[in-house]
Amino acid sequence: MTARPIIATLLATLLLAGCATDTGLRDAERLALYQTHAGEPVSAFSYFGSLNGWTPLGDRALAVWTRPSEAWLLELSGPCQDLAFTPTIGLTSQMNRVHARFDKVIVGSGGGIRIPCHIAQIRPLDVKALRASERELREARVQQREGAEATP
Repeated sequence: MTARPIIATLLATLLLAGCATDTGLRDAERLALYQTHAGEPVSAFSYFGSLNGWTPLGDRALAVWTRPSEAWLLELSGPCQDLAFTPTIGLTSQMNRVHARFDKVIVGSGGGIRIPCHIAQIRPLDVKALRASERELREARVQQREGAEATP
């Protein structure tokens, strides 16, 4: 099966799941979208102390951008408290590399509490394909809303 039918199936599933509410993608849907665009697991990635951005994907995963065109899906070994609500995160690293099973996501929480969450798996993200799928989803939702508004 090629990637095109898989993406189309995923988009249809996400659209149907999103019909009940118009609150955007839920964590499970967003995680599924990111997992669809993630490559095979890698042992580590280069990290020079700052992130270009990050996106929480539930309490067990997140995407981190090390450059505008380079992102990684980090799946955690368990739930990570306050991941969806924290304004800041950090990553531990060893010699400018973040390693699966050894390094952690540090969640900055209120009151100065810093919660470590162990990284179980690292997968590279196809950023261009991910952005294209997100754009297709947005366009499909706009068309869906316009169709619903036109129906009496």
